[in-house]
Amino acid sequence: MIEPTPSGPGRPLVVAHRGASGHRPEHTRAAYELAVTLGAEAIEPDIVATRDGVLVLRHENEISGTTDVADRAEFAARRTTKTIDGQRLTGWFTEDFTWAELSTLRARERLPQVRQASSRFDGRYPVLRLRDLVGILDAAPTPVRMVAEIKHATYFASIGLPLDELFAAEIAGWASRDRLTIEAFEQTVLRELAGRGVPAQYVYLLEKAGAPADLVARHGAAALDYAGHLTDEGLARLAGSVDGISVDTALIAKPPRRGEMPVASDLVARAHAAGLAVYTWTLRPENRFLPGALRIGTAPAAHGDWLAWFRLLMGTGLDGVFADHPDLALEARAAL
Repeated sequence: MIEPTPSGPGRPLVVAHRGASGHRPEHTRAAYELAVTLGAEAIEPDIVATRDGVLVLRHENEISGTTDVADRAEFAARRTTKTIDGQRLTGWFTEDFTWAELSTLRARERLPQVRQASSRFDGRYPVLRLRDLVGILDAAPTPVRMVAEIKHATYFASIGLPLDELFAAEIAGWASRDRLTIEAFEQTVLRELAGRGVPAQYVYLLEKAGAPADLVARHGAAALDYAGHLTDEGLARLAGSVDGISVDTALIAKPPRRGEMPVASDLVARAHAAGLAVYTWTLRPENRFLPGALRIGTAPAAHGDWLAWFRLLMGTGLDGVFADHPDLALEARAAL
């Protein structure tokens, strides 16, 4: 079972989701450093690769929504269409750029209509590498954990960029179980990293619907879906191979009927009974992301009753929460 978080029993670890991404464009130095300043106990980077095998920090390998690549005439010919984990996407992809090329791009707010204040920082910050975040964490005045999400590992392996090998080499000498958590929507890459001896806590990400890309690649339509992993039997199987699970907030609490207050599910209790830690993503204060009964007004970007939502989720006994505004998550935790 996963070790107790630094926050202590009943006080979930607050993980800054892609940095303080509610305040600054995600995965930028400003977002990461602000998260540290605001008191986040951990920071979550999403990890993808360049053509020359450099690990970079982007929400997805398709980067048109988070960088200025679409405005860069010299890269216009790189626009293409690919199928990534069963989803057909058109845009620009990190694996089609060298690090030298990617480093010339500048980050943009991914949700500009919701976070106009953050979008004022568009164009200021470059794309970062994994090693840049390691430097930021090493410079933090107090210990800050890395919760590294390995993205699209099966896809990257298929094009000759094995993320397990690249990550293990990059993090060697820095990683330890008390400073690193590794998470992924694919158990295969978690097993590969554990097999390489990377010292970390391992967490399996689970969606509300669908099936893991690695299992679909191996078994096709017969692949065990995410729901199958969340039964009591599925949780018991996971307990033998990972330290915890991380799920959408909709699996932790959901409204029984339209307009009614959300109610907690029994997932946290069942997972704990199986010996698994439980995390949830993503705590966000804007109306757009809140259950209908907790929205205030009609503006999607306005903050609703986020405190009630955050406290309801934390009150289920979660071991950790991912938040775009780590300062608000810490405030909610203090009010428990």
